[in-house]
Amino acid sequence: MVEIQFNHVLIHVQLIVYIIAVFMVLRKAKKLYLENCAGTSISSYNWLFQFTVVLTILYSVALLKNIFKFSDYFYISDWIKSGLLVLHLFVVCWYLFKALNNPGLFRSIDSRLKLVSDIVLEEKNNAQLAVSEKEYNEDLLKLQQYMAEEKPFLNPSLTIQDVSKGIAIPVRDLSLLINHKLEQHFYDFINTYRIESAMDILKDVTKSKVTVLEILYDVGFNSKSSFNTAFKKHTGFTPTDYRKAL
Repeated sequence: MVEIQFNHVLIHVQLIVYIIAVFMVLRKAKKLYLENCAGTSISSYNWLFQFTVVLTILYSVALLKNIFKFSDYFYISDWIKSGLLVLHLFVVCWYLFKALNNPGLFRSIDSRLKLVSDIVLEEKNNAQLAVSEKEYNEDLLKLQQYMAEEKPFLNPSLTIQDVSKGIAIPVRDLSLLINHKLEQHFYDFINTYRIESAMDILKDVTKSKVTVLEILYDVGFNSKSSFNTAFKKHTGFTPTDYRKAL
């Protein structure tokens, strides 16, 4: 029937628009995570992205099923439908497994956070961006001193709000200082301190028996893959190769 085919087309158009919108939101979320978090929150983004990709694949298969449904090969639609039922069960079990073992993945990002680019644009429009070089240097010195003395980067769940409280600088100003003035994401800024701390441990001959896995947890990382990626980005070597080259 034409009406049924038309309804199917409308539904699929809505779903395609929805999927595109979800990926756009995820893109913004990734920027917010990088600008404001330096630990487990990045895992939340990775999980959300993976889950969205899986759902997109499932939708694509369902779309293929409906195409066959209204063709001369409608029997193929029934085969695909059976496969989708199995895949749905797999996805539900995977989702529940993640939820039970990693409840922190399902905590949403603070909705009050804004992208640094949006903050800069707002302040330009309000003519408030003119911060004196003296104020900038004072805040930067305070931040560097806090990082060196208190070592907050050792906290794997560190956020920009935590640092803001530690040095009594508003989150908005601190975000502009790191992400705009220093031209670094908060994530990369914190990881730089973590990597330098790891390098000190790797150079220490008295700690030659400390494993790379122990080091990455000691300096604030929570996964071997993120540690290796950040270490190679900073030094050009993997941690193991760096230790061997000393």
